[in-house]
Amino acid sequence: MNNLPLTLPVVTSKSVRYKNLALIVAAACVIGISGCSKPEPVDQNAAQFDLVTADDANEGIGTYVLPQDTAILDEPNADEIFYGKRLLNETKRLLPDHVGASMNCNSCHISQGKVPLGDPYINSYNTYPRVMPRAEKEIDLEARINGCFQRSMNGKPLDRESPEMLAMIAYMKWLSQNTPRNQKVDIANAGQVDTSLVPDPVRGEQIYEAQCAACHGDNGEGLKDSRGDIVFPPLWGDESFNIGAGMARTYKAAAFVKYNMPMGIQVKGLWGHGNVLSDQDAVDVAQFFTHKPRPDFAGKVNDWPSGNKPKDARY
Repeated sequence: MNNLPLTLPVVTSKSVRYKNLALIVAAACVIGISGCSKPEPVDQNAAQFDLVTADDANEGIGTYVLPQDTAILDEPNADEIFYGKRLLNETKRLLPDHVGASMNCNSCHISQGKVPLGDPYINSYNTYPRVMPRAEKEIDLEARINGCFQRSMNGKPLDRESPEMLAMIAYMKWLSQNTPRNQKVDIANAGQVDTSLVPDPVRGEQIYEAQCAACHGDNGEGLKDSRGDIVFPPLWGDESFNIGAGMARTYKAAAFVKYNMPMGIQVKGLWGHGNVLSDQDAVDVAQFFTHKPRPDFAGKVNDWPSGNKPKDARY
């Protein structure tokens, strides 16, 4: 892959702050966390992000540098980390008893969980345990992963102490690059769309046919290679994510679509870095595919127990 730099604008808030950064997907170096001192010089081709604390997002306290996968070889548990990486990439093939849909974890976590706005794993190890709005209770990382298995992959949870669960967490821990627990990397998990927009599914179908069907199929069936492995996941039908998945919600799906899709027409920037569709386009096409038939989820009865469900919830 060619090194294609992307400079992000400055965005300041209490929790997220971007500085101008040259980003590439296949970047490499080592982490530099240096208290409040100036970080050591690093490879300018590597993706670099500020570290922030919950108390003061504007205090410069260090730099995170996206590591090269070959750096895993330097870790004492390299085999476990590589296994976790494989599981996230090839979930359906390696864990068929736990994945009911034609989905992999990285069907939704772009570029192995390394891309801004593409549901990155970079902060996952340090973010949990946390209180989740849907459950209205604190859950740990194991429970969060199992939630994805049950919802996004319409499957069954893993044993919390299984080698597979431990391997996936080992990969996420490695990707955090020993960022202190009281800090986070200023990389946003998802973008924002205007939730006041009224979806038009008829227009959304037209956008789907023009922008999405080439990869996800005329009937939302997705695409597999000659070995039967998933290339592009199905967006509806029996092999897609179930109604309990976050991606089954209109505005949540629209945010993912706007900032990550379509991926095949980009000539600069990161893989899958969208910005082709407007907010209205993304909301319309999301309304179209999220409301297509898909598997039910029995556990939905436990969601939002206080009744504070978002307006785009399907149930």
